[in-house]
Amino acid sequence: MDIKAYRDIAWNGIWKQNTGVVQILGLCPILAISTSIVNAVSLGLATILVMAMSNLVIAALRNFIPYEIRIPVFILIIAALTTVVDLAFNAYLHELYLVLGIFIPLIVTNCIVLARVEAFAAKNEPIGSTIDGIAMGIGLTLVLAVLGAIRELIGSGTLLSGIEMLFPGAEAIHVFGDDYPGFLIAILPPGAFFALGCLIAGRNWLEARKLARARMNPPAITDTPAEA
Repeated sequence: MDIKAYRDIAWNGIWKQNTGVVQILGLCPILAISTSIVNAVSLGLATILVMAMSNLVIAALRNFIPYEIRIPVFILIIAALTTVVDLAFNAYLHELYLVLGIFIPLIVTNCIVLARVEAFAAKNEPIGSTIDGIAMGIGLTLVLAVLGAIRELIGSGTLLSGIEMLFPGAEAIHVFGDDYPGFLIAILPPGAFFALGCLIAGRNWLEARKLARARMNPPAITDTPAEA
C-alpha cells in the first residue's frame, strides 16, 4: 500500500464509515458511558488501543489461523489484549478505572472490534490493518467526545467533569455557573438517544449538502487533442 491508500483507510474510519454515526455499531458503550467528556474519551482511548493491537496481531498471524476456527481465535486474541488494557487502567488510572467499570472488559464483546478484525485485518497487511484499527477507534472516540460534551453541558452545565482523575489538581469548567439546575434527561438514557440522533442527522445533512454541491458544480471536462 502507498501513502494515498493509508490516507483513504484513515478517512474511511474517521468519517465515511464512522462506527458511531454511519455503521451504528457499539451502541451500548456509546450511550452508557457518554455522560461526560472525560468518561467518553477515556473509553474511546481504551478502544483505540485494543483495536490497533488486535488488528496488528491478527493481520500478522492471518496466514497461520485456520479459516474454520478464525472467530474463536480472534476473540481469544481480542480478550487477551483487552485484559492488558484493563490491567493497565487499573494500575495507572485506578479512579477512572472504577468509574468506567465493566465497560473496559466489555470491549471484548464490542461488535466494532470483531467486525474490523474480520472485515479488514484478516485480509490485509499489518501496517494498513493497524491504521484501520486506529482510524476506526478515533472515529468512535470523536463521536463519544461530542456526545459526552453535549450531554454533560446540557445535563449539568459543566465540561471536563472528572478531569482530576487524569490530572490531579485540575477542575471542571462550570459553563453556566454554580447555580445551573441541570437538565436531568440529558444525562439519562433517553438523552443519549436524542443526542446521538442529532449527530447522525447532522452528519447526513453535511453529506447531502456536499453531494448537492457536487451536482451543481460538476468537474470540468478538458478536451484532449486528437491523435494524428
